[in-house]
Amino acid sequence: MKPVDPKSFERNRADAGTALGADKAPMIRTQMNGRDWLILLALAFIWGGSFFFIGVAVREVQPLTFVWTRVTVAAAALWFYLWASGQSPRVPRAAIAPFALLSVLNNIVPFALYAWAQQTIPSGLASILNATTPIWGVLVAHMLTRDEPLTGRKLSGVILGFAGVAVMIGPAFLHKLDGAGLAMLGCLVATLCYAFAGVWARRFRAMGVTPTQVATGQLTMSAIVMLPVALVVEHPWAAATPSLGAVGAILAIALLSTAIGYILYFRLIDTAGATNALLVTLLVPPMAIVLGAAFLSEVLAPRDFAGMALIALGLAAIDGRLLRLLASRRPRPAA
Repeated sequence: MKPVDPKSFERNRADAGTALGADKAPMIRTQMNGRDWLILLALAFIWGGSFFFIGVAVREVQPLTFVWTRVTVAAAALWFYLWASGQSPRVPRAAIAPFALLSVLNNIVPFALYAWAQQTIPSGLASILNATTPIWGVLVAHMLTRDEPLTGRKLSGVILGFAGVAVMIGPAFLHKLDGAGLAMLGCLVATLCYAFAGVWARRFRAMGVTPTQVATGQLTMSAIVMLPVALVVEHPWAAATPSLGAVGAILAIALLSTAIGYILYFRLIDTAGATNALLVTLLVPPMAIVLGAAFLSEVLAPRDFAGMALIALGLAAIDGRLLRLLASRRPRPAA
């Protein structure tokens, strides 16, 4: 459910380093080819499915235990990938402390919040709220960096995105903060953490740490931190044994959505660039909604779809390509 990440986060993570063993950086295409589109659609299915897998797992597994299992299995898979692909797992000692903070911002807090929230709200709704990550990313990057200012186009996208969130939460939120409202707020806090993680991840490029090493390092640190937390808070040994369906959901989100999702996403960034990779943010919610409706009998309210439309318009405004396309099709005045 990497997943996930705002436009600035994806660009900064792409800048974190190049693949080991390459003599020069690969050429990035502004126009995606068929292979790029296949990777993009695969990511949409994988990350849309992550919300479905969470919805299945948290019905039987406590949130913190679920998060620890997820990051541990994913970290082990990425360690194996580094070994099998001949990449070095060695990173500078100075990267250890930054990995710790990145694990909190990019894995521990958001993963736990989504696991907790999806005990109350549908997986499709959580996926829509997750699409606000690039919107937060615009604001965080403007405040904490010098090279990503808030332009008028980006500001309009931010306003549209938060208008969509307001429509989804509804006016009743102002009068009563119920379980669903708290769960939606938890999802928004998770996306804000992703945005801060994007800015923090910029430092790894100067350390010579590759994107795959970043992913492996943060997941490893997350597993180390979450083990005592889950043991102390939830006492997982006293819980009932989860069903095969719940175990399968945890393995799927760890291996597919987290480990393989990271690998595919970094490959797409290397070949098609972060701007094209951002399109996955628009494709994840429909996939999650379809899976939730088909297998979890989830039903979203009309205002949820209205909010999704506003968030999608906001993301399109931030991305800018749709606006440029419309502008290029306007008839030019005769000379």
